[in-house]
Amino acid sequence: MMKFEGEHLFPGQLGHFFVILSFIAALIATISFFTASRQQDPLQKQSWLRFARMAFFIQVIGVIIVFSTIFYICSHHYYEYMYAYKHTSQELEYKYLLACIWEGQEGSFLLWTIWQSVIGIILIFKSKEWEAPVMSVISLAQFFLLMMILGIYFFDIRIGNSPFTLTRNEIAGPIFSQPNYLSFIKDGIGLNVLLRNYWMVIHPPVLFLGFASTVVPFAYAYAGLQTKRYGDWIKPLLPWALMSATVLGVGIMMGGKWAYESLNFGGYWAWDPVENASFVPWLILIAGLHTMVVYKATGHSLRASYLFAMLAFIFILYSTYLTRTGILGDTSVHAFTEAGKAINLMILLFLLFFAVSGLSLLFFHYKKIPAIHTEENTNSREFWMFIGSLVIFLTALFISAKTSVPVYNKIFNTHIAPPEDVEFSYNKIVVLVAIIVGVLTAITQYFKYKTTGKAYLLKNIVWPTAIAAALALLLAVLYPYTFWKHGVGFLGAIYLASFACIYAVVANAFYIFKILKGKFVNAGGSVAHAGFALMIVGMLISAGNKEVISSSMVNGINLPASKDPMTKQDDDPKENLTLIRELPTKMADYQVTYIKDSAGHEKGRNFYELHFERKNPTTQKITESFVLQPDVYIMKDNNMSSNPDTKAYLTKDIFTYVTFALNKNSNTDTSTFKVRELNEGDTTFYSNGMLILNKVEKNPSQSKFDYDKAAIALQADITVISKDSMHYKAKPLILVDSLGISQVDDTVFAQNLYVRFSGVTDTHKIKIGVKESDKLIDFVTVKAYVFPYINLVWLGLIIMAVGLVMSMIKRGNFSKTQSIAILVFVTIALFYMFLLANQ
Repeated sequence: MMKFEGEHLFPGQLGHFFVILSFIAALIATISFFTASRQQDPLQKQSWLRFARMAFFIQVIGVIIVFSTIFYICSHHYYEYMYAYKHTSQELEYKYLLACIWEGQEGSFLLWTIWQSVIGIILIFKSKEWEAPVMSVISLAQFFLLMMILGIYFFDIRIGNSPFTLTRNEIAGPIFSQPNYLSFIKDGIGLNVLLRNYWMVIHPPVLFLGFASTVVPFAYAYAGLQTKRYGDWIKPLLPWALMSATVLGVGIMMGGKWAYESLNFGGYWAWDPVENASFVPWLILIAGLHTMVVYKATGHSLRASYLFAMLAFIFILYSTYLTRTGILGDTSVHAFTEAGKAINLMILLFLLFFAVSGLSLLFFHYKKIPAIHTEENTNSREFWMFIGSLVIFLTALFISAKTSVPVYNKIFNTHIAPPEDVEFSYNKIVVLVAIIVGVLTAITQYFKYKTTGKAYLLKNIVWPTAIAAALALLLAVLYPYTFWKHGVGFLGAIYLASFACIYAVVANAFYIFKILKGKFVNAGGSVAHAGFALMIVGMLISAGNKEVISSSMVNGINLPASKDPMTKQDDDPKENLTLIRELPTKMADYQVTYIKDSAGHEKGRNFYELHFERKNPTTQKITESFVLQPDVYIMKDNNMSSNPDTKAYLTKDIFTYVTFALNKNSNTDTSTFKVRELNEGDTTFYSNGMLILNKVEKNPSQSKFDYDKAAIALQADITVISKDSMHYKAKPLILVDSLGISQVDDTVFAQNLYVRFSGVTDTHKIKIGVKESDKLIDFVTVKAYVFPYINLVWLGLIIMAVGLVMSMIKRGNFSKTQSIAILVFVTIALFYMFLLANQ
């Protein structure tokens, strides 16, 4: 057997051993918890529980060791492991090492498993009499997740993809038959450049905690059916469900923030299938939360609560199937590629097992679940809460159905094409949902449970209604929407949605101070509703009045722009502005100058420095100045990936990205300098104009170039006049320092002209070198938007999350000190992440 040089096999063997151990321990824990849940004898039950806990803790320890081993392998760049080779590289900054672990399928499954382990530990200590049936489900979910990274063969079928497979066993190539093959692997492929972002370090852990937490409602619903304590599970579940809704919602919007900062489609939400796949379970969970509250108060909606609790986790598994099996194809800009038939089959098995077993169990017990058969009064809170839950649930089904078109095409061999405008196909429905939900969120809390008097309702709702109408009218008059793209009907719907959401914000604020008398301890629901409505208002304003401020009409340069990443259609060239290096160009109220480009840490990545200035139109004094640095990554296939940069204000963002940039490695400059001998005041010509040597300065006090003041510097002051009478300055230098004589050329980019101070002749004439480059002039084409009041989106999210946490604290068994600490920590953390971190 060939011995390969330089391999570090022990970490991989150790990690793979603990994957197998954790897998077996999860199976044993599942069987043991399930057996304990069926035991009537208390002694037998406790015996099985102790055994189950021990197995679960072994699984937890194993998973932590597996994660630590992967981190060790990636951080040491052991490219003999395929996972390290695919996801790390030498130039990868250390802060992104964690991101490279959950970039891959195996690492993200492991992250999910770790969070479920944490949740399982808490449930073991806190769920009391519900422990056995609830932990049966948690342990079973762990079993399936660990199966995804098992990496063992059953006959010719590989069960799971191990993160510890060796590169030489995965890639066919002649170098892998050589004992020193590692000497040929100089670097890894590395983390996708789009994922090298602050949000990709924190967004996936939060999102996967949200994913993992949705198993808890399913587990409690199963426990209620299994123990036949059909309604008792709602109370212990509610704090968990509120936590899950908070974390999953924040995790989804963290993804929106990442997309806003890293992708160039000009926004934070584009109804991408991956976005939708995580959004649908959140909507179902929100619907379930409302029906659970209704059941706690009135005894109604228990069956609906069972359904929503189970479907939230089932749709998480369905989202996993959509995003990890490659079935979405090119309909998503950030889905995983296909992982192989075996792993796809296991994901499908995971989904089908929980969907079929859970829904079958619910169907079997359906008639045994207590239900109040008298209908709710239409003037009761529970009636309108159920209507709201139903609207949210139907919206989730609509989004899921549209997202699942690739699944229908594959199953039924159809060829249903996506609509020409994907975003509008969703927005035209969702804007109507926003109207309904906004109005329901505003008025429902003013109803009482059971029945509400008409006079009581009108008395309390009249002022919020009037104020919201006035504010909506004020918005329409002072800051009207400019989104005419889809006609007056859709624009009218946007205005109605704005009124409905403003109504929700105002009505919830009134409810807190008038009905609850300012007692915030009971105001969690109202705060969450107000935050959600404010977030939608921010979305409507920022999208409805989004303005493109770049225009090719400024300088008449029309270049073919890149394709829109969402519609796959060519971007409008008229909305792109081409900036010639060092030539100030007007962009709305700003003068924008492309200063220079600089290489990033990654090969092929360039940052483009754009200097923005705004002047007082009367005095012409500069009133504002800032620099943006959007970047471009030229990939191995010469395709361009563009990442935006944003200037954030309190009331708006200026969002800028590159739509075209030169690949400077693709063409070589073959032109040379032609030296002319001039006296001061002399003129010489080039093909597009002339140069005048004004004077030569020794050690100039002002120079565009930095140089050591101890050196001797001669600077030629030259005026370049083009045929179109444009004047430019060129000031090349010649330096004499301790290192010898060196020349610092100057460039007139607008003329593609390079000027050099070549020296002095014996007759004291100045030698000026002139080169007319045959390379393309250095320029960059950009697109820029203004997003007005986009901070309302992030502020609304924070308020909604704080409201959900307030509700969680109220319904959980937290002390006053714990409650205050949790609330303060969550609020500060969210404010920092969304409003302060990247300002």
